[in-house]
Amino acid sequence: MIEKLFHVREKGSSVRTELLAGLTTFMTMAYILMVNPGMFAELPDASYYGVYIATALSAAIGTILIGLWANLPMAQASAMGSNAFFVYTVCLGFGLTYANALLLVLLDGIVFVLLTVSGLRRKIFEAIPTPVRLTIPAGVGLFIAFIGLKNAGIVVADAETFVTMASFDLLFGSVTWADIMPMVVTLAVLIAIAVMSCRGVRGAVLWGILGGSALYYLLGAFIPGFYAGFGAGLDLDPLAAFREFGVAALGQVFTAGFDFSHYLADHDLVELAVLICTTALAFCLVDMFDTLGTLYGACARGDLLTEDGSVPNMEQAMLADAVATVCGAVCGTSTVSSYVEASAGIAEGGKTGLASMATGGLFFLAMFFGPVASFVPNCATAAALIYVGVLMIDCAKKIDWQNTREAVPAFLTLIIMPLTYNIAYGIAFGVISHVLITVFIGRRKELNSGTWVIAGLFTAMFLVTH
Repeated sequence: MIEKLFHVREKGSSVRTELLAGLTTFMTMAYILMVNPGMFAELPDASYYGVYIATALSAAIGTILIGLWANLPMAQASAMGSNAFFVYTVCLGFGLTYANALLLVLLDGIVFVLLTVSGLRRKIFEAIPTPVRLTIPAGVGLFIAFIGLKNAGIVVADAETFVTMASFDLLFGSVTWADIMPMVVTLAVLIAIAVMSCRGVRGAVLWGILGGSALYYLLGAFIPGFYAGFGAGLDLDPLAAFREFGVAALGQVFTAGFDFSHYLADHDLVELAVLICTTALAFCLVDMFDTLGTLYGACARGDLLTEDGSVPNMEQAMLADAVATVCGAVCGTSTVSSYVEASAGIAEGGKTGLASMATGGLFFLAMFFGPVASFVPNCATAAALIYVGVLMIDCAKKIDWQNTREAVPAFLTLIIMPLTYNIAYGIAFGVISHVLITVFIGRRKELNSGTWVIAGLFTAMFLVTH
């Protein structure tokens, strides 16, 4: 039955190799199980354990679907960047509730399904200017790296320059070891991850987080009162996380997602309508480009591309991604997307969806370890955010920085995201600037109707929201 479903021998692999590849992929991306709920925990109406279960469950569903439908050794989970956009921009920035933001993710998933099934996905893809399209992942990378530096306490607010670096002056300054220690752990973990990656250690990010957690609690012994109340209120019953998931995360998109009364107290319906359209569009665009780039990059590294250089079963893979996003919204987490970390499993010899089935199965098992994951400190996961940001900046090299027509929209896309704490604003500045430059250099005919529509939506966002 395995051979019939996945054609393992036909593709020159074996069951053992596929299972090992699935384990490798899980090890390299398991950090999302700690990073994602830790990020969501900053929302007053979100539950750490609820989001933990939602993250593991949606990852399992998406990974198994892409294995069954597309027979590719890929894996999916809550996308880095989209989760930051969800928490820091849509909720903490725009003022929407956790459930409201889940509704926008649900709309993103439904639209993604329709675009994939109808074939319109390609037209939307082509409507986004190439320099913007190429730099969206890099901008997202800078955004989440900035969040990592902020969460670690290394970058802090400043009245004159807006941001500055925190003080490390332990000898003559007013800071204490309690202030500096988390920053030291973050930097140590970042260096450790980089070293392990250079040495080819599988699961470097996960090992870095686990080692950083141990270092954090070890160094805490030198801080008076550090262990006071340690573990208080912690429920080690793994089923407790499932109960919290059922109450605080599962189905919140339906029970509370349509209640925008909190937002409408300070805004009108026009602002809400534009916000919903542009934010759902931003979720969809980031999801689409992230998935396309990841699928192509991972398959290219594993020599899995077809003879014409395309990803095999691309439509099925995209559909699995879209359905997983819908499931993620229902479960209570942000956009689910393909992970480039699957390249590690492919490098171990994974060639079929059987590897994905193994990875998905491990995510299912991980749902029972929520209490353990809650011990991971923010300073350890902050290092993972910074490192993932480093990985995402790679695509910026594809821009012709000597060509002003490309460079300006690309740079605005890249820099606006972290400086405004908003992925949508970065895409908006990139698209609008591209349209204006193209029009004023006399090449208006090169713009298609889709580009005009998207530029118009983002312009309306700036005009009616505040």
